Amino acid sequence: MKDRFLVFIPAYNCEKQVPRVLEQLLDPRVADFVTECIVVNNRATDGTEDAVRGWMAAHPAAPVRLLRNDKNYGLGGSHKVAFGYAAAHGFDYVVVLHGDDQGDIRDLLPLIGSGAYKNYDCCLGSRFMKGSRIQGYSTLRVVGNHGFNWLFSAVAGKRITDLGSGLNLYAVQPLKNEYYKKFPDTLYFNDCMILALCHLGQRVMFFPISWREEDQVSNNKLTSFGISLLKLCGRYLKNKDAFVTREWRETIIEDYTSTVVASNL
Repeated sequence: MKDRFLVFIPAYNCEKQVPRVLEQLLDPRVADFVTECIVVNNRATDGTEDAVRGWMAAHPAAPVRLLRNDKNYGLGGSHKVAFGYAAAHGFDYVVVLHGDDQGDIRDLLPLIGSGAYKNYDCCLGSRFMKGSRIQGYSTLRVVGNHGFNWLFSAVAGKRITDLGSGLNLYAVQPLKNEYYKKFPDTLYFNDCMILALCHLGQRVMFFPISWREEDQVSNNKLTSFGISLLKLCGRYLKNKDAFVTREWRETIIEDYTSTVVASNL
């Protein structure tokens, strides 16, 4: 039986970029493996939702649903909405493709075509490994990322080449116990996930991706982000079991709920 793939596009204040991301679904090679796509609007304050509705109306055959989070849950919280949706609706894999149009889902095609993805619990896109292509990144950011990749590799005991790009593939089965639910709802969600994946012994691979910055707006403040990453490493080294099981959230949310506001399905 053919695997069922859910594409999850987290969207927040990216009205200019998200239609371009959705255009990637029209590539016949992508359409061939994608079962459904959900755009999760994390209570955007611009025209993101209208932009998605307009694209869906122009492409009624595209298997897209637009969800609006019932509260602003942050990027990590939107992941939790999507992971729960994938588990509840019988998907085998969930593809994370950020709505700011920095990544390209077609970078997954070699893994999908060869079936290599079946050998892993997650396949994480990497901007900083051999074969990757980056446009618009400053030298400072590239060097900084390489430094933190080296640090996390040393801490985790596994080679890590990216702490969180906007293109990742997760098998749904390992997500069903919701080990990730207590992780931060913030931008640090991916960093906690990577360390947890290593500690839990999950099968992780990194694959090269293309990445560009053009008209995107970054929500990262590099200095504070770097300090927080150092603290994460310290907590992980102090007690790895506690790192995975502790409560990271400032606000405890029992159920990450959303509402379907438009659907082509």
